[in-house]
Amino acid sequence: MTDISLTPNAARRVAWIAELLSKPAVLRLAVDGGGCAGFTYKFELADEETGDAVAETDGVKLVVDPVSLDLVRGSAVDFVEDLG
Repeated sequence: MTDISLTPNAARRVAWIAELLSKPAVLRLAVDGGGCAGFTYKFELADEETGDAVAETDGVKLVVDPVSLDLVRGSAVDFVEDLG
């Protein structure tokens, strides 16, 4: 799927967290109303549901519901660790 992607660095982090929690390595991204810009972004380990868009990197899945996908299409989910 090219609508959204999961970087290898983010996939490694999700896999690590999933292993710690004994859950499947499936990251759900959802967009809800609220927050300063009108939207909040929610990330959680969850199962894939019918109708979800799915991107997979190194065995880790990123799933996004159709409504949220319209708001994040073309994005890449990444994980960065720094002090800045």
